[in-house]
Amino acid sequence: MVAACGEENEVAKTRRITSEELGHHKAPSDLWISIHGKVYDVTEWVKDHPGGELPLLSLGGQDATDAFVASHPASAWAHLDRRLFVGHLADYSVSPVSRDYRRLLGEFSRSGLFERKGHVAAFNLCLMLVLIIASVAGVLFSSSAAIHALCGGLMGYLWIQSGWIGHDSGHYRIVENPRLNRLAQIVTGNCLTGISIGWWKRNHNFHHIVCNSLDFDPDLQHLPLFVVSSKLFDSLTSYYYERKMNFDSVSRFFVSYQHWTFYPVMCFARINLFAQSILLLVSNKKVPDRWQEILGVMVFWIWYPLLVSCLPNWGERFVFVLTSFAVTSIQHVQFCLSHFSSSVYVGPPKGNDWFEKQTMGTMDISCSPWMDWFHGGLQFQVEHHLFPRLPRCHLRNISPIVKELCKKHKLPYSSASFWEANAMTLRTLRAAALQARDFAKPVPKNLVWEAVNTHG
Repeated sequence: MVAACGEENEVAKTRRITSEELGHHKAPSDLWISIHGKVYDVTEWVKDHPGGELPLLSLGGQDATDAFVASHPASAWAHLDRRLFVGHLADYSVSPVSRDYRRLLGEFSRSGLFERKGHVAAFNLCLMLVLIIASVAGVLFSSSAAIHALCGGLMGYLWIQSGWIGHDSGHYRIVENPRLNRLAQIVTGNCLTGISIGWWKRNHNFHHIVCNSLDFDPDLQHLPLFVVSSKLFDSLTSYYYERKMNFDSVSRFFVSYQHWTFYPVMCFARINLFAQSILLLVSNKKVPDRWQEILGVMVFWIWYPLLVSCLPNWGERFVFVLTSFAVTSIQHVQFCLSHFSSSVYVGPPKGNDWFEKQTMGTMDISCSPWMDWFHGGLQFQVEHHLFPRLPRCHLRNISPIVKELCKKHKLPYSSASFWEANAMTLRTLRAAALQARDFAKPVPKNLVWEAVNTHG
């Protein structure tokens, strides 16, 4: 057996595979990718991939070097060469922009930026502890309705900070010990907010690979409520949700007024995250440590309703919940600002233009350093998408370097203030809303649509 494996490795060392041949191996049952000119058979590895199966499936049959080096530490190389190597890509080439990107990533790695995490996580964890103690104490020990409403706002802000911690811990270890890092994820995500960290990883990892693809990126797939491009009027099939996104008369009705409903809907966007988490946890899709996830979500659905029930009447309970959701809606808006008004495309991602797609599909939010706490690091969306493993404390420092690299290769580097980004998002939604009202593109009518749009 050992001799046979050795012979296979020797054959692989000399085997030359063309890009055309590589392109034939993109089915789930026969999946190859190329990284740095080496070709790997990841067919069996897909089910065990820590980042989920979707990134590998979407990049199958092509060069995936830039996406790989952005998302993996150097230690991942040993696993690839030891188990999955099948040959060399005969016509491997590197574009100038990819060459500069990889060189820059190497410089960051050698300087230790990926290991130096600062004290952001420790500060945020302490802040979260203060917030939950204050919110619970206000509910239990105060009889003031105003204090109770304020406590609801504190709860919403706790959820925001929990979201930033979950985001950071999903991209890199905020705590060096992997078990403690996992504990931090479950406690701050599942237990405190009711949102599965497993769902978040599946969704967010894929978003990074397929940034702003209308039929692949789940962060742009919000029918029947929102669309950011008239291309979604063609009822595209979602690769992530594995279903057709029907643009029918109901969708046309909601989309026609989406620039008015955007902020109100964001106040209740967390309900969708609750639902998506539960749907994944009860599905037949692979969820690592599923019972940890389920137990964590159950903890949330015990303590939060119990806390709300401690309020003296239904009116104050309603205000507490509404205030919690309204405050945390700020974060849901923030998630949209950097992508909704950026360039979009239809189809799967391509490994050979990964850097370009990231810069075209993202936008920074310009702000003073003292406002970094408000955006949780995501104000540097371009930098984060290019270097997702980089702790957020370094993103402001590398911003000028990334901007210069984009300028060198004549690539967009978009940046706007928080208020300008809101205005751009609303303009994008309004433009699509007006296009949705174009009756030259008919869809099946319904009674609601006809009643609202009847004239005379």
